[in-house]
Amino acid sequence: MNFRLTFPVAPLEPSLQYPDKLLLTGSCFAEEIGSRLQQHKFNVQVNPNGILFNPLSIAQSLQSYMDGRVYREQDIFLHEDLWHSWDHHSRFSSASAATTLETINASQAAAAKRLREADWLIITLGSAYVYVLKENGKIVANCHKVPDQAFYKRLLTADEIIAALDNMMHRLFFANNKVNILFTVSPVRYVRDGVVENNLSKAILLQAVHHLVNKFNRLFYFPAYELVIDDLRDYRFYKEDLVHPNELAIQYVWDHFAGSCLHPDAQQLLKQVADILRARQHKAFNPSTPQHLQFLSAYAKKTKALIAAHPYLHMEEEEKYFGQ
Repeated sequence: MNFRLTFPVAPLEPSLQYPDKLLLTGSCFAEEIGSRLQQHKFNVQVNPNGILFNPLSIAQSLQSYMDGRVYREQDIFLHEDLWHSWDHHSRFSSASAATTLETINASQAAAAKRLREADWLIITLGSAYVYVLKENGKIVANCHKVPDQAFYKRLLTADEIIAALDNMMHRLFFANNKVNILFTVSPVRYVRDGVVENNLSKAILLQAVHHLVNKFNRLFYFPAYELVIDDLRDYRFYKEDLVHPNELAIQYVWDHFAGSCLHPDAQQLLKQVADILRARQHKAFNPSTPQHLQFLSAYAKKTKALIAAHPYLHMEEEEKYFGQ
């Protein structure tokens, strides 16, 4: 008797490899997967604008990297003693306009460079709902706790999402003729919009994504949403808010991602990297014992050998730690 519905995740072809340059953008779930890629020493940049939920803001941010946009003081605003950008997450906000702009523009420049060179762009869509400034009709990426009266909220259509992403991708494929794009839909349940409304939003995102994936050869889909909603399908896999997948669920999705999206060589290398990272976390009761010194020496050799064989791995901190 089966108590849960599982399904196979088709291997990605082409698959991600360690030397690849990756750019992840989108919802907070992009940060969860991105942090694990960073942890395992992939060459990755995550959310240059901070967390973005709706596909139009994501498309606009990618267009801004290709435009080489530089933000100026007229592009930010002051609210509750902090300077914010409607196009960026609040992690860019600060009490100084100059600091806010410096941080934003440094991230913009790094993202522009990465997008030109990227082998993979991974986009995680969160919600088809957008918040629109009443004063000028601008779709905002983040409301920055500005009172609700300043916005009206509307649901994007699949056609709007397809058009925005399609236009962005035509430009991107012209600027970077090697990049592949992997779409995911966030399994985070935005019940603040309402349960029925959240399901409708996710359905629109899925419709738009699958339309695009079927249209372009260089577009792919990874079923993060389905793994949580249809496979795990239980509140014990959510945090206390019953909205965000918990660590166990994220690890489950990551295991499937690594198993289906990474090249077999990358999967083997990931295991070697993970072994060194676990050893780095080992805490000795007595660091001066010959046994611990031998442990450090053995892993110092392993780390040096791994770096020599794979010079694109940045494991200088681990090498320094074991070589102490």
